[in-house]
Amino acid sequence: MGLDNNEQFIKAVKTMIAHVGEDVGREGLLKTPERVLKAYEFIYGGYKEDPQSILNSAMFQSSNDEMVLIKDIEFYSTCEHHLLPIIGRAHVAYIPDGKVVGLSKIPRVVDVFARRMQIQEQLTEQIADALMEAISPKGVAVVIQARHMCMEMRGVEKISSTTTSSALRGLFKRDEKTRMEFFSLINSSSGNRY
Repeated sequence: MGLDNNEQFIKAVKTMIAHVGEDVGREGLLKTPERVLKAYEFIYGGYKEDPQSILNSAMFQSSNDEMVLIKDIEFYSTCEHHLLPIIGRAHVAYIPDGKVVGLSKIPRVVDVFARRMQIQEQLTEQIADALMEAISPKGVAVVIQARHMCMEMRGVEKISSTTTSSALRGLFKRDEKTRMEFFSLINSSSGNRY
């Protein structure tokens, strides 16, 4: 009888620990494979969630046609090339066209895509496309600023460098005034926090 998925994962973690020269039987490492399993289930929980279901669960009719912006959405992701952390902030805006979505759903959608193996450029596009598909707004803008541990911990070792990516849809792409308002808002000081 073969190993189940959890047993296979635990065996693989033990192999990795031994590969780097550690003793898998050392007291501090005895439960590490099980802890890594639980951590991975959380870190990659985005594969088990549907962003469209999240957005559709809190959709409301609205006559508002002005920009809705949530900025500084903190997220943690994993670089798909090295399985090292990406730590960043997302700024997400949309211009409603007859309906709005519950504000808490936007950070949840960011987390759904962040909790997958990613590249930043793809993460930015996925968030924008999910919002466009679910609420059909007049436009969506997503900017992500992040630090990549694959650059800081290994390779070029450029500490504290930040990568910025953007995805603009609809009015944010077509209308310079709308685009400039968005960038002005995300670059302004947040001032007092409530």
